[in-house]
Amino acid sequence: MLFEKYKIKQFIVKNRIVMAPMCMYQSDNYGFVKEFHKAHYYSRSLGGIGIVIVEATSVSENGRISDRDLGIWREEHVHGLSQLASNIKEAGAIPFIQLNHAGRKSFSKKVIAPSSISNYRRDKVLEKMTTKIIDEVIDDFVKAAIRADKAGFDGIEIHAAHGYLISQFMSPISNKRKDEYSNKHLFLKRVVESIQKVWPKKKLISIRVSATEYHPDGFTIKDVIDILNKIDLTNVDYINVSSGGNIPPKKIKLKTGYQLEFSKKIKSALNVHVIGGGLISNYNSANRALKRNKCDSIFFGRLLLRDPMYFLRIEKGLDWPQAYKRGK
Repeated sequence: MLFEKYKIKQFIVKNRIVMAPMCMYQSDNYGFVKEFHKAHYYSRSLGGIGIVIVEATSVSENGRISDRDLGIWREEHVHGLSQLASNIKEAGAIPFIQLNHAGRKSFSKKVIAPSSISNYRRDKVLEKMTTKIIDEVIDDFVKAAIRADKAGFDGIEIHAAHGYLISQFMSPISNKRKDEYSNKHLFLKRVVESIQKVWPKKKLISIRVSATEYHPDGFTIKDVIDILNKIDLTNVDYINVSSGGNIPPKKIKLKTGYQLEFSKKIKSALNVHVIGGGLISNYNSANRALKRNKCDSIFFGRLLLRDPMYFLRIEKGLDWPQAYKRGK
């Protein structure tokens, strides 16, 4: 099943393998693509991956996780990003890019957040977002989507996970607002709806969510499903299911596929293609998850950092790049 191709919109995805977005911290203080990024994403795409999601890319200069994040907040970023998209396509994968704003988890000294509540880092001046600032950030997401389209990406992923800005609005831990944005779904809803107005309908949209915060005061999988049910998902093609990230979690048991029950619940509740995973490090574990209907595709992270050609070795039917066939 893992190597089964499928059609979604105009695209034929060659298998159900997804490279998870993983921050590489190899850019510069201006957010530009480097030679590392070109080599990194091209080599992983050559490994027979169906969808490759480029790492969290900041829609705002003050929204970076670190000062070595990729950026998409200015037109000058488009050229380098277009090379990534082109390379990924040339290698046979479908290129996505994850759009993100770090909110209170930004490295900057002065950061913005839904409420004036710091997280585990206390060395920052935190500014509660006014509705004007909220509108500006939504516009940053819109402009980033336009640039992603110009760069040639076939898909965008809206990062609403891991305790970054959108996830902060979703959480009762970090969102103590008294205005309309006290509704935990509203910021994500407006980001999604605003992007849908400019993103080509023939192209793909994913939303990555944390299914739980692993904290008694945080949101649960039930809350996340309720939030997603309040959003028009008509033109949303994927929900990518992760977990945690807003605050240091209470004790959790990390094991192979530890997030798959969350993806199964979201798959049962929503009519959308669900990407699941979590420490899945081999073909057999991934295939079992698909057979048990826990998700529709599997994301892989650490495995592809260690071994970009893993899936080519496993699946004899995948065609090796000519230059590497002697290594089969």
